[in-house]
Amino acid sequence: MTLNDDFDDSLPSKSQVKREVLALTDLGARLVAMSPNQMSGLPIDDDVMEAILLARKIRNKHVGYRRQIQYIGKLLRNTDIQPLLDALAEREQAHLQDQANFHALEQWRDRLIAEGDDAVQEVLERYPDADRQKLRQLIRQARKQAEQNKPPAAAREIFRHLREASGH
Repeated sequence: MTLNDDFDDSLPSKSQVKREVLALTDLGARLVAMSPNQMSGLPIDDDVMEAILLARKIRNKHVGYRRQIQYIGKLLRNTDIQPLLDALAEREQAHLQDQANFHALEQWRDRLIAEGDDAVQEVLERYPDADRQKLRQLIRQARKQAEQNKPPAAAREIFRHLREASGH
């Protein structure tokens, strides 16, 4: 009999178990940091929710707060967290999509100000609800404000108009 005969490969290593525990503890800390509005609709057990609410109350008590976060991690180990992880991933994906849309609209605004009428036609093809005349007027105002070093009110208005036209 050798030393390797006693070793069972099907069991996770101590390091792997520790990483999983830390990941669940971090998930608990993320949940505590969320606002009640952000947490609404997430599939969270009642026991875990009570522990989260208590952690929020004792947030300024360092040792007690840390223990409570560890307790939340322990509760999460004893529940099926896959629906919770799926919901969080879905929200994260929606947030990333919103950011991408926001950046795309910013780029269109900047192109409109830089290129003028050439870019207006492209914007109208992409966003048919946009108003050509309003965009042209706002572009002129934005250029004038930039030349006079005034606040970019017209540029903001172009962004708002594009956002409305895009439906975001």
